[in-house]
Amino acid sequence: MTMKYTYEELAKMIDHSLLHPTMTDADLEEGCRVAAQYGVASVCIKPYAARRAVELLRGTGVKVGCVIGFPHGNSCTESKRYETELACRDGAVEIDMVINIGKALGGDWDYVERDVKAVCDEAHKHSAQVKVIFENDYLTKGGAGLGSDDFKRKLCQLCERAGADWVKTSTGYGFVKQADGSYNYKGATEHDLALMRASCSPKVQVKAAGGVRDLDGLIKVRDLGGTRCGATATAAMLDEYRRREAAEKAGQQVAGQGGGIGAGGY
Repeated sequence: MTMKYTYEELAKMIDHSLLHPTMTDADLEEGCRVAAQYGVASVCIKPYAARRAVELLRGTGVKVGCVIGFPHGNSCTESKRYETELACRDGAVEIDMVINIGKALGGDWDYVERDVKAVCDEAHKHSAQVKVIFENDYLTKGGAGLGSDDFKRKLCQLCERAGADWVKTSTGYGFVKQADGSYNYKGATEHDLALMRASCSPKVQVKAAGGVRDLDGLIKVRDLGGTRCGATATAAMLDEYRRREAAEKAGQQVAGQGGGIGAGGY
């Protein structure tokens, strides 16, 4: 089986995620080294780390993206706007913001749109782009009188009006309490990626996050129209690409490993 995408096409889909609550400065430095080594699109980091990440990645071609109102979207709008201003001043060129999920579920669409627009307007003033996170694991029952799919379609339309450059499935931290009392989440699903791609015009891109942990999952995201994918398994994904590429050049049959989307953590 011939590899359907080039290494660069897949590597430049990856936003290498450096968002774990326990991340140290040494972890940040190692993560930026990995991002540069593999030639990914960006690192996705926490606000305090933006300036250092910019220093570490200068000249590598890897962008710095910063999360805003992360992970639950509950900061007031002015806090999100100011957080965006600070991140952009520190050199971030992409912003991953979380909507106010409770306001959306309650049907206060005007609030949600103003919240997104405030961040988009601020980011665009600094020539940065914005990815708007829905947290789809919290939207499985819909809300505001809408079923889940219609709810997500409405969010896509709202975000496009507000100026979003991407709509994004998840934070990777949208844990839902399970029947046994444990917490888990699915993150990106094939259904949601296809739905979100179909619900926006071509000028708005789609990002997957959560549950994409192997090369086959990354390829599936691209097949479904996604242009970015948040990942911590960057090295494993791209090492597997090189392995398959080498096997292909050696004339061996290359077969996928049966992985996919929604199979595990971010």
